Amino acid sequence: MKMDELHTLVGTEVGLTDWFPVTQDRIDTFAKATEDDQWIHTDPVRAEADSPYGTTIAHGFLTLSMVSYLSRNILSLENVRLRINYGLNKVRFPNAVRSGANIRGRFVLQEVTDIARGVETVFAVTIEVEGSTKPCCVAEWIVRQYR
Repeated sequence: MKMDELHTLVGTEVGLTDWFPVTQDRIDTFAKATEDDQWIHTDPVRAEADSPYGTTIAHGFLTLSMVSYLSRNILSLENVRLRINYGLNKVRFPNAVRSGANIRGRFVLQEVTDIARGVETVFAVTIEVEGSTKPCCVAEWIVRQYR
């Protein structure tokens, strides 16, 4: 699709990704990278005994950080030289992602604004947890795409 045609998709779901596993190894790696090693994320024995979830859970920011990866194959634009994560609005984590759960992203194109040498897009992103009706993350994601 050409960048100039994006305006025609405003208000529509432009992608639903495949399921992606959130393993304990990924959670532990994220904890090390961010220095956030709270037991609810990294101690399966204690989490089983003391957590309301009965197991460890992914960091909310880990789930949020997967948005870019999950979006890779949802919308292919011609002649995009550079894609920049410009920011987020209204981020919420209404549900936990238990270790071993699968997540997927649902992307609705909310806005397209022409900018110098490209477009700024705003997506309503919903990250779903397999087997749950309540999403684990909802956000507005702003992406700039340059020719």
